Parts: sequence; C-alpha cells; structure tokens
Amino acid sequence: MRFEYLFQAAFAFFTALSVFLSAPAFLEKKAAQTMVVTAALPAKSEKKLPIYSVDTPDKKVAITFDAAWGADDTDVLLKILADNDVLATFFFCGSWVDKFPEQLKKFAAAGHDIANHGDTHAHVAQLNLEQNKKEIMGCHDKIKAVTGIETNLYRPAYGEYNNDVITAAEELDYYTVQWDVDSLDWMKKGPQYEIDRVLKNKDLKNGSIILFHNDAKYTPQTLDIVIKGLKEKGYELVPISQLIYMDNFEIDHTGRQKRI
Repeated sequence: MRFEYLFQAAFAFFTALSVFLSAPAFLEKKAAQTMVVTAALPAKSEKKLPIYSVDTPDKKVAITFDAAWGADDTDVLLKILADNDVLATFFFCGSWVDKFPEQLKKFAAAGHDIANHGDTHAHVAQLNLEQNKKEIMGCHDKIKAVTGIETNLYRPAYGEYNNDVITAAEELDYYTVQWDVDSLDWMKKGPQYEIDRVLKNKDLKNGSIILFHNDAKYTPQTLDIVIKGLKEKGYELVPISQLIYMDNFEIDHTGRQKRI
C-alpha cells in the first residue's frame, strides 16, 4: 500500500511538472493566434460628411433651392430674387431638366448658381459607388447640354448620403452641399411658419446654408420677407459658389467647412 501511494504521488508530480514546462509554449501559441485574429479585423472607416455650413468671419449666408418637381413659380422666384439683387443656388434634378429645359435657361441667364440634384431623385444611400457616379453624371450631362455649364455642386436627393455618395462626388470633382437652416416649405404649414423657420432659427449664423424648394406652395409669398429679414440682420446673401472654400479646407464633425 505504501508503494502504491508513492507511485501515485510520483505520477502526479511528473504530470504537474510536464504541464508547467509546456505552459510557455502553449501561451505563446495562443498569443500568436490572438495576434493573427486581431490583424485580420478591418479598420473602421472614417465617416465622410458633406458641407452643412461654412466657418467664415464674414456675415454671409446662402439661399438654395431644390428643383425636382414643377416649375410654375419660375418667373415669380426670379423676379423676387432680381428685385432684391440676390443670387441664389438652384439644385436641379436631371428629370426636371428633361421637362423644363427653357426654365433652366432662365435661371442660368439670371446668373444664379446652377447645381446638381442627381438624375432621378433616387435614394442614393441605397446605391453603390458606380451607381452614384451615374446618378451625378446623368444630371451633369443634361445641364451641360442645355446651358453649357459644367456643374460642380451636388446635393443628394432627400439629403441622403454615406461614404459612397460623397466619394462618388469627390471623384467627379464635386462638392457635396447640404444645409443647416431648413424652411420646411414642402410641409405647406403656411407663410409665417416658413418665415420663422428661417429668421428665428437657432442655427442661423455666418456661413449658414438655407434650404427652400421651387414649386412649393407658400415660398413665393415668404421669399421676399425672408430675404429682407436676413438683410435687416446684417447678412449678405451670396450663392454657394461664393460661400464655400474650394480648396485647403476640412469639414468638422458637425459638417461645418473650415479653412485649413
């Protein structure tokens, strides 16, 4: 019995010793496996942002219009802008250009920024990179065919975007432009609602980009009041091409474009 106990004790000792001696190799192997797995994980891509506003010491703002549907108010909008000596920026859909080429010529002849709102008003966040390029260039080519203008300002339909949307624009030498003050004129809540949405907006500041739509029910009634109100606040109204920085800039986490 005594011999049997001695044998069991010796066996247990040598088993423990074997495990102890093999532990470094085992741990080294596990560490190597962990390193391989970690190295295989993809790096988190940086989220790209469009231009929502511009960081500028100058008291300037831009009025912009999205044009995707009708064109009945073209002459009214042009007259209000001309009477107030204001140039705005109009983002046109390719499908709109197909229907209203003569109206487009009027906006161009008046000197307003002619900009790109995509060819078909698609949900571009659902498209891949090449499909986004096609959406941009489809509109680009239609505007050029009618006006001869090579557009370089882009606003995705519905305000949708992701990295593919912005990368597509960048690779086509476009600046992607959103807004930080929204009139919400498409909601048809009445003239005073739209006026207050702009003139009393907490985000209104130097470098703001203001969103309207052509063919909106109340915008022809509110636009003159909004323009005069902005001027009374000391703002100069300029088109996007005279507001944003075309080079040596960065865009912060709020979408505010800043000079580097």
